[in-house]
Amino acid sequence: MSQNEFVPQIPYGTRDFLPRDAKKKRLVESALAGLFTRWGYDEVITPTFEYLDILSVGADQELVQHMFKFLDKNNRLLALRPDMTTPIARVAATRLREQPAPLRLFYLTNVFRYEQAQAGRQCEFYQAGVELMGMAGPAADAEVVALAAAAMREAGLTVFQISLGQVEFINGLMNECELPQAERQRIKNCLVQRDLVGLDEALAASSLSPAGQVLFKRIPLLHGRENMLDAAYGMVSNDMSRRALDNLAEIYRLLEYYGVSGHVSFDLGIIRNFDYYTGAVFEGYTPGLGFPLCGGGRYDGMVGAFGVEYPATGFALGIERLMLALERQGLTPDGNAKDVYIGWAPGRLNEAIALAGELRAAGRIVGLGLQPQDKAAAEACRQAMGYANLIYVGG
Repeated sequence: MSQNEFVPQIPYGTRDFLPRDAKKKRLVESALAGLFTRWGYDEVITPTFEYLDILSVGADQELVQHMFKFLDKNNRLLALRPDMTTPIARVAATRLREQPAPLRLFYLTNVFRYEQAQAGRQCEFYQAGVELMGMAGPAADAEVVALAAAAMREAGLTVFQISLGQVEFINGLMNECELPQAERQRIKNCLVQRDLVGLDEALAASSLSPAGQVLFKRIPLLHGRENMLDAAYGMVSNDMSRRALDNLAEIYRLLEYYGVSGHVSFDLGIIRNFDYYTGAVFEGYTPGLGFPLCGGGRYDGMVGAFGVEYPATGFALGIERLMLALERQGLTPDGNAKDVYIGWAPGRLNEAIALAGELRAAGRIVGLGLQPQDKAAAEACRQAMGYANLIYVGG
C-alpha cells in the first residue's frame, strides 16, 4: 500500500451495521415497535440535534460535557441529543400540551454521547423507549416496569432481572442527616458508580456521625425481595424514606398482577445517573453482561422545566446491548431466510422477471439473476448468496 493511498475511516465510537447485523437490529426494533403499539403507545420522532440549552434541562454537568456540540450559522450552540427523555418532555410541553392525559409515547432512535466506547455501547448508540406522561402514582410506574419486562421478552430474552429502587429513600436519609449539598453529590456519585471504596472515603470525609456513616455504607447492600423492604423500614425514621418504601411495595403488588414480579427484586442503592429522577427507578439485567440492558424511572419535574407541570415516568432499552445479550445466550433472531434465487438461460429474462414478481407478491424473499447462466452457475450463485432454493428458468 502506497503512502498516498486513502484509507477511509469512520469516527471514533461509531460503527457500520453490515447486512447480517442490520437485519437483526431491524427485527428487534420491529418487534419492540409492535409491542409498544399494542400497549397503546404512539411513536414520536424528534430532531437529531437541538439547542444546547434545551438538551441541558435536567442533565448533570458530566452529561453536558459528554455531548457532541457545534455552532449553527447564527453562532447558536447546538448539540446531538444524548438521550430522548428531554426532547420528548419538550414535545409534550409544547406540541402536545392540549392532548388529554396520560400521554403514552415511544421512540426508536440513535443518541450520542462522547464517552469511552465499550461492548454494547458506542458514542452513537440506539435506543428503544417509552414515556408515560401526565399521571402520577404507582399504577403508572408499574405499567412502565411491566412494559420493560415485556420488551425484553418480546426481543427474545428468557432470563432477565429488574432491580427496582427509589431515589427518595436516599434523599430522605440525606435530609434527616442534614448533609451539605457538596457532600450529598459526592456520595451520590459513588452510589451511581457502585464505587464502594470511594463511598467509604466520601463518608469518612463527611460531616456524618459514625452511626450515620454505617447507615450509608449499608445502602449498597440493601437489595433483595420483600423482606428487605421490611428491614429497611426499621432502619429509617423519616417520613420521606418510609413513603419511598411504601411506594415500592405498592408497585410490586401491581407487578404481581402483571405477572412479572418473579423478574423483579429491590435494590435501594440504585439512584441512576441523571439528576431528573424523583421517585421509583429501575434497571434491567441479564446474565453475561456486566451492565444494564435498560433503565428508567419517574421524573416528575422534567416537563415542568418547559412550562407545564406534568408527572412522568419511562425507560430506555439499549438496542446494541440487547443484541449482544441475545448473541451471547444463543438467541439471536435470524428472521425470514432468503427463499429463492432465480437463474435463467439466454432469452428467458422476461419469464424470470414475471416469476420473481409473482413470488414476491406472495411474500417470498427472491433474488433475481441479472445475467444469463447455466444451471450449475446459478446453483453456485444461490449458495454464495445464501438463498435456500433455486428456481432455474431455462431449457
